[in-house]
Amino acid sequence: MFFEPPPPETDLAGRLPELPQWAGPPMHESGGVLPVDLIVAGNEVTVVALPMIRAFRAGCMLGVDVVLRRSGLSTTDWWDLQLSVHHLGLRAGDPLPAKLMRLGVRYADGTKATTLDRPAPGAVPEGPLLTWSPVGSGGGRGGGQEIGFHHFGLWLWPAPPAEPFEFAVEWPAGGIGLTITELDGAAILAAAARSARYWPDH
Repeated sequence: MFFEPPPPETDLAGRLPELPQWAGPPMHESGGVLPVDLIVAGNEVTVVALPMIRAFRAGCMLGVDVVLRRSGLSTTDWWDLQLSVHHLGLRAGDPLPAKLMRLGVRYADGTKATTLDRPAPGAVPEGPLLTWSPVGSGGGRGGGQEIGFHHFGLWLWPAPPAEPFEFAVEWPAGGIGLTITELDGAAILAAAARSARYWPDH
C-alpha cells in the first residue's frame, strides 16, 4: 500500500508544552473585557480602531480593527492595500517598507514595545513585548462601497503600569502618519482583576 493510514493517537498531554506568558494570553483564563471604543486613526479610505482590550493577569490583548473602503482604487491598488494589513516579515537592517503597518506602545518612563521588535531566538525576553496575532478578515459592501474588514490582536506582555501610556500607529500605505492615542493602564489592570480562571484549581 502506498498511502498508509496514520498511526493510532497517543496521549498528547506529555507532548504539548505550556506556552510562556510572553507568547500569548493564558488559555485557562477568561480575561476581563475593557470596552475602549476608539477610532485611533482614519482618512477617506482607511480606519484603524481599538474597540476593546481583553486584560489578563500576565498581560493584555489589544483588539484592533482595520476597515477599508475601495473609494475608486484600482483592483491592483485595492488588493495591495488589503494585503498590506497583514504583518510583513522584516530582515535585520532593511528599511521599513511603506506597506508595513507599525504599531507600538510607549510608557511614561520612555520604555517602548513595537510590532517591529523581535526577541532573540531561544531567548526569554525581558519585556515589554508587543506581539501581532492574526484573527480574521472579510469583506462586502456598505454605504454603496466595497468594504474590507480585518481584525487582529496585539498581545502586550507584561501588563502595563497603572498609569496612562501611549498607543501608536503609523501606516504610510494606508495614508496614516504617526498617530498617538492615550490608553489607561489603571483601567486595564482593573479589568485584569476581573479575569476568571475557568477552573479554580488550575
